[in-house]
Amino acid sequence: METDETPGLSSASDDLLDEYRRWLRQERGLAAESVRCYVQQSKKFLASLPGPVEVSLVGLSPADVTNYVINASIQSGSVWSAKAQVTALRSWLRFAYIRGLTPVALASVVPGVAGWRLSQVPRALANGQVEALLGCHDTSTRIGLRDKALLTLLAVLGLRGAEAAALELADIDWRAGLITVTGKGSRTEQLPLPVRVGNALTDYVMHARPTGTGCTALFLTGRGPYRQLSAGAVRQVMHRACVRAGIGNAGAHRLRHTLGTDLLRAGASLPDIGQVLRHRSQLATTVYAKVDLERLRPLARPWPAGAAIEGVRQ
Repeated sequence: METDETPGLSSASDDLLDEYRRWLRQERGLAAESVRCYVQQSKKFLASLPGPVEVSLVGLSPADVTNYVINASIQSGSVWSAKAQVTALRSWLRFAYIRGLTPVALASVVPGVAGWRLSQVPRALANGQVEALLGCHDTSTRIGLRDKALLTLLAVLGLRGAEAAALELADIDWRAGLITVTGKGSRTEQLPLPVRVGNALTDYVMHARPTGTGCTALFLTGRGPYRQLSAGAVRQVMHRACVRAGIGNAGAHRLRHTLGTDLLRAGASLPDIGQVLRHRSQLATTVYAKVDLERLRPLARPWPAGAAIEGVRQ
């Protein structure tokens, strides 16, 4: 079952979140998935308040904000999840001040989370694991066909989970063999639709996607009322596939990293990889140079002759 784990709130909090959601869309111009993530994180923050939301916000102090960020960061599980929480909290506090819910502007007191861009090495799946993930679905079921189509799309084209979740039926030009993807910054690009991806999508749309729902999204939830699959649900699909395939838990983004790594090992240049992965900056692609051990090895300086590492016998 695809669900977004969110705590229950009072009607007053729900009303504020609805207003915040409209503000993000109309005033900030955020994409639908960004709006969903910001609201989701803000809901967690409001649920942590000790009393009625409007009373708690009036008495909110910088120390309260800092303590929340520390606790939320510990529970987040990763640096990048913690960073997303911090970004969403700053946005919510900015809205709360504009709305007159807090007497002082608290967005600036939200502490940052230590973490440096491009500091990590892309983590790719091992040989055979991608095929194991794509072959572990029960294609006699609707959900099995959907999940196989979804993960095939991620693995072959390197889409981000949120990009796949946001796809509409109209984004696929079946005759021309093209698919339109809306990426970061609401930038749209047309990509060729490989045969393998096209076949998986055709099987899903023709035999598994619910009809007559009024929803134009490509990937729908497994149970009614049918609605667009969220980025969180895409992560759940990947998690279930990892369990079935006997692979350690991996996020949907691991398939994107695997594609980039495989392209590098096949001899593709960094600019070529950046084009396939649709990176807006060449700097984002340079992180893949870290996994090219064969090309990195000659750059390592030789160990000085006669030198010894402390504690190691020569």
